[in-house]
Amino acid sequence: MVPGPRRRCRTSGRRSRMWKVSVLLFLAWVSFLFYAGIALFTSGFLLTRLELPNRSSCQEPPGPGPLSGEHPGKPGACWIAPRFSRVVLVLIDALRFDFAQPQRPPTSVEPPVPFLGKLGSLQRLLETQPYHARLYRSLVDPPTTTMQRLKALTTGSLPTFIDAGSNFASHAIVEDNLIRQLNDAGKRVVFMGDDTWKDLFPGAFSQAFFFSSFNVRDLHTVDHGILEHLYPTMDSSEWDVLIAHFLGVDHCGHKHGPQHPEMAKKLSQMDQVIQGLVERLENDTLLVVAGDHGMTMTGDHGGDSELEVSAALFVYSPTALFTSAPPEEPEVIPQISLVPTLALLLGLPIPFGNIGEVMAELFSGGKDAQPLSSALAQASALLINAQQVSRFLHTYSAATQDLHMTELRQLQHLFSKASADYQRLLKDPLGTEAALKTVTAELQQFLRGARALCLESWARFSLVRMAGGAILLAAACFLCMLASQWATSPAFPFRSLLLVPVAWGLTGAIVSAGLLVATGLKLDLVVLVAVAAMGSLLPSLWKAWTSWGTRKPLTTLFPIPAPILLLLLIRLAAFFSDSFVVAEARATPFLLGSLILLLVVQLHWEGPMLPPKQLTVPRLGSSTLTGPPRHSGTYALGLGVGLLLCTRLAGLFHRCPEETPACHSSPWLSPLASVVGGRAKNLWYGACVGALVALLASVRLWLRHYGNLKSPEPPVLFVRWGLPLMALGTAAYWALASGADEAPPRLRALVSGALAVLPRAVVGLAASGLLLLLWRPVTVLVKAGASAPGTRTVLTPFSGPPTSQADLDYVVPQIYRHMQEEFRGRLERARSQGPLTVAAYHLGSVYSAAMVTALTLLAFPLLLLHAERISLVFLLLFLQSFLLLHLLAAGSPVTTPGPFTVPWRAVSAWALMATQTFYSTGHQPVFPAIHWHAAFVGFPEGHGSSTWLPALLVGANTFASHLLFAVGCPLLLLWPFLCERQGPKKRRHLPGQETETKVRPEEEEEDGEEPLMEMRLRDAPQHFNAALLQLGLKYLFVLGIQILACALAASILRRHLMVWKVFAPKFIFEALGFIVSSVGLLLGIALVMRVDGAVSSWFRQLVLSQQR
Repeated sequence: MVPGPRRRCRTSGRRSRMWKVSVLLFLAWVSFLFYAGIALFTSGFLLTRLELPNRSSCQEPPGPGPLSGEHPGKPGACWIAPRFSRVVLVLIDALRFDFAQPQRPPTSVEPPVPFLGKLGSLQRLLETQPYHARLYRSLVDPPTTTMQRLKALTTGSLPTFIDAGSNFASHAIVEDNLIRQLNDAGKRVVFMGDDTWKDLFPGAFSQAFFFSSFNVRDLHTVDHGILEHLYPTMDSSEWDVLIAHFLGVDHCGHKHGPQHPEMAKKLSQMDQVIQGLVERLENDTLLVVAGDHGMTMTGDHGGDSELEVSAALFVYSPTALFTSAPPEEPEVIPQISLVPTLALLLGLPIPFGNIGEVMAELFSGGKDAQPLSSALAQASALLINAQQVSRFLHTYSAATQDLHMTELRQLQHLFSKASADYQRLLKDPLGTEAALKTVTAELQQFLRGARALCLESWARFSLVRMAGGAILLAAACFLCMLASQWATSPAFPFRSLLLVPVAWGLTGAIVSAGLLVATGLKLDLVVLVAVAAMGSLLPSLWKAWTSWGTRKPLTTLFPIPAPILLLLLIRLAAFFSDSFVVAEARATPFLLGSLILLLVVQLHWEGPMLPPKQLTVPRLGSSTLTGPPRHSGTYALGLGVGLLLCTRLAGLFHRCPEETPACHSSPWLSPLASVVGGRAKNLWYGACVGALVALLASVRLWLRHYGNLKSPEPPVLFVRWGLPLMALGTAAYWALASGADEAPPRLRALVSGALAVLPRAVVGLAASGLLLLLWRPVTVLVKAGASAPGTRTVLTPFSGPPTSQADLDYVVPQIYRHMQEEFRGRLERARSQGPLTVAAYHLGSVYSAAMVTALTLLAFPLLLLHAERISLVFLLLFLQSFLLLHLLAAGSPVTTPGPFTVPWRAVSAWALMATQTFYSTGHQPVFPAIHWHAAFVGFPEGHGSSTWLPALLVGANTFASHLLFAVGCPLLLLWPFLCERQGPKKRRHLPGQETETKVRPEEEEEDGEEPLMEMRLRDAPQHFNAALLQLGLKYLFVLGIQILACALAASILRRHLMVWKVFAPKFIFEALGFIVSSVGLLLGIALVMRVDGAVSSWFRQLVLSQQR
C-alpha cells in the first residue's frame, strides 16, 4: 500500500463527514431562527410588571396631614392604632371554599361528598359566636400556583402570567411586603411548614421550621412536622406573628383528587388543628385561616377556573369583631384584601405596592360600638388604604408610563373628591351618617377602580416585539419551504446558505450591541438574538428568492399537495377559535383518521395494486425511477382499519378540559395507588405488565424478523438481556409504587429506598444501551470462510483499496449481494483453497434496527414518568406507528439510486400522530393538567434545593410524545426501503463481467435476487444526506406553521376573554413542544448519520481485507 491512496481515502471520508455535519448545522441554524422568533414574540406577549423598590414606613405617611384623627404619639400607633398585638395565620394549601361548607343532606340524585362538613369547627364558631367569626369566599387572581399566591398574600400586588414559570424556582421577594414590615416593627415572626417561604423571605423569621414541599405524594410529613412545633410555640410567649403553612390537603388533591376518602381524613385533621388553636387564643390575638387557592375536580391547580380561584378565608378573635351577624351567603372579597387589613390591624404601614382594598368591617369595633363611631373607623381605614394606593399609582406611572393616563386622571379626581369630603366631614359633623356612607362608597369605588386599572395595564403588550417575532417565524417557515425543494438538487448552495448568513447575523448583533451601548440603552439579549437571526435570514432569503425566480414559476414554491394543504389549513385555522383549541383532543384524531382514509383511497385511485415487484438497479450509478411497492387492496384496507382502531382505542385515555363540565376524564389516567379495591388493582397491574411484555416482545420479534438479533455486537446483547431487565425493573417499581401506602411499617424504609433505586437503575440501563448503540451501531452477524471456485467475485474498476467515496459506493451493493447469497446457501460450500467470502444477516435493515432500538430505550424511562396504565397507550403508540409506516411505505415512490424524498402526506401524518399521542397520554395544553408527580419518580423524598432536575422530569413527561416522534422521524425515509420485497428475477450481469461471474445456469434460473432494502441508500450517499435534510426541513415546517398560527392567534385575540386561559397556554405549550421536537429531530438524524458512518467504515475494512 502506498500512502497516496490512503490519503485520498481519508480525504473522501472527511468530505463525507463534512457533508453530514453541514446537514446537522443547517437544521440547527433553522431551529435557531424559530427559537429567536419564539423568544422575541414571548418577550412582547408575556410581560412582567415593574417591581418598585420603594418601601412604606411610619415616618413617611401616604397622605398629607394627620391620619384618621389618630394621635401620632399614641403607643403603638403608626398610620393607625393597632387593634391586635398578635396574629396566627394558618395557611391550608388548596383549601377550596366549598371545603369549608357544611355537609348537605344526601339525596338519591346527589351522593354524599367526602369533603363536605369536615371543617365543623368553623360552622360551630359562626353559629355560637357570630360577632367573633366570619367566613369569606376569597377570590384568587390567576395563576393559581403556590408561589404566586404567597407573593400576593404578602405584597398585596398581582403577579403576572409569566411569573407562573417561577413556581419551580422561587426567588426572594424584593417588593415591600408584610414580612418586611413586621421585621421593621420589631415583631417576632415564627414560621413552620412549606419551605417555599425560605426562598421568598430568607433570614426574615426569628424562628423557622421548614419542610420540603415538592413531594406531592407525601401527605403527612409537612403537616406532622408543623403539629410537632405548633402548640408548644403557641404556649410560649416568644412570638408575635405565627405562620403555619399546611400542605396535606393540596398533596392529597394531587395524589387522589378531592373526592377521595383521604381528603376527608385530611380535612378532619385540619379541623382538629383549628379547634386546638381556638382553645389557646388570647383576647389580643387574631386567628386567620386561609387557602392560597382552590383545586379542580381532579385535584390540580394553576389556571383560572371557578374552583381554582375560589378559596376559603376565615377570621376569628376571642373579642368581638363585627357589629352584625354573618350574612346567609358569605361575602366575596379579593384575596389581596387580606394584606392591607392585617397591616392596619397590627398597626403597620401597608406595603408600598399593595392594590388591595381593606376589609372595612373588621374595623367596626364590635357589636357594642356606636354606629357612627363604627362607620367613622371604617372610613378612616379606607382613607389610609386609598392614600397608600394613590401614592403607588403616582410613583408607578412616573416610572413606567404603563398605566392609562385618562383613567388614571379620573381615579385621581375621584380620590381627591373623597379625601376632601372626608376632611369636610371631620370639620362639620352635621349629616355625618349620610356623608360617611357617601365617602365610604367613593373610597371603595376608587380602590376597586385602581385594581381594575392595574389588572388591565399589566396585560399590555409590546406590539412591535410581537410583530417582529411573528415575522421571524413566518420567514423561517418560508425558508424551510424553499430549502426543502432545493435540498435534493446537486447544486444546493450549502456554503452560501450557511456560512454567509452566520457572518451577517454576527455582524448585525455586534452592530446592534454597539448602538445600544453608544446610546446608553440597556442591552437586551432577546433583541440581540432576534437581530442576529434576522440578519442571518435576510441574505439567505434574498439569494434563495433570486435564484428560484430565475428558474421556476412562483407556484412551485408551494409544492404541498392540495388535500394535504387543505388539511393543514383546517388545523391551523382551528387555533384561532378557543372552542376548537379546547376540543383539539377530539379534533386531532378526526383529522388523523381523515388523512388515513385519504391515503387508503389514494392507493386504490392510483391504479390496481399488483403483487410486489423487485426493485432493480440495471447498472450501478444509473438512476432508475420505480413506482411505489404495490400490494393488494385488502392489505392497504387492513392497515387503514388497524390505524383507525388504534386511534379510537388511544382516545379512551382522555383528559377533559375544564371548559367542558359535561365531559368525564378517563379514570385510567390515575395511578394504581388511587384504585380502591385490591382485586381491581391487581387486575390493572397485570394488564400493565402484560402491555410492557407485549411491547418488549414486539420489538424483539421485529429485530429477529429482519435478522438484527443474531449479531454478537454489544447493542444486540443489550437488547437480549438489558431490555428484559429494564422491563423487570419497571414492573417492580409499579408494584411498589401502587402499594407503598399499604406497606408494613418495618418495610417502609426498604420500599422507599427501592422506589428511589429502581427508576434510576432503569434510566441508567437505558443510557448504557444508547451509549453502546452509538459506539457499535452496525448490528449484523458476519461470517467469513472459503468458498467454491464458482463463487461470484467482486469486480472493481480500480486497483488496490478504494480511494474515494465513489469507489466505495460502487462496490458496496456488490458486496452486500455477495453476502446475502452466501448466507442463503446459494453458493457452494467452502473449499480450503478457495477465495474468501463473507456472509451477513440482513444488513439491509441496519438503519431501521438502530432507530427502533433507540426508540425502545427512550420509551422505557419516559414510560416510568407516567401513570402505570399509560403503558397501554405506549403499546398502542408503537403499534400505530408501525401500521402508519407500512401504509405510508405502500404509497411512497422510491428512486434508485436517487434522489430520495419523503412525501408531505407522510410528514403531516407523523406530526398529527405526535399531537394525538400527547392527548392520549393524559395531557392538555394548560398548566393545571401538568403531571407534577413525574418530578418524584426516582426521588420520593424530593430534590432538595435543585430545581432543574424536577423541571426536566416534568418536561420529559409532558413532551414525551414530541420527543419520541421527532427522534423516530427518519423512519419515514427508511421504511419504504425496508418494505422492499423479494421477487422472481434472473440475475443481471454487469457489462464486462460475463467471464468473471461464475454462477451455475440452474442456480441462475431458480434463485431470485435478494433486495438491497436500505442498502439502496448507499448507492448515492449525497442523495441520502440530502433526503435527511429535506425530511428535517419538512418536519420543522409543519411544526413551525403550528407555532406561527398560535402566535398569530394570541396576537389577534390578545384582548379576548379567553386569552390567558386558552390562547396563551396553547402558545407556550406549542413553543416548548417545538423546542423539544427540534432537538429530538436533530438527535434522530444524527443517529442515522452515525450508523451510516459506521457502515462506511465496516465496508471499507471489508474491501481492504478482500484486497489483501
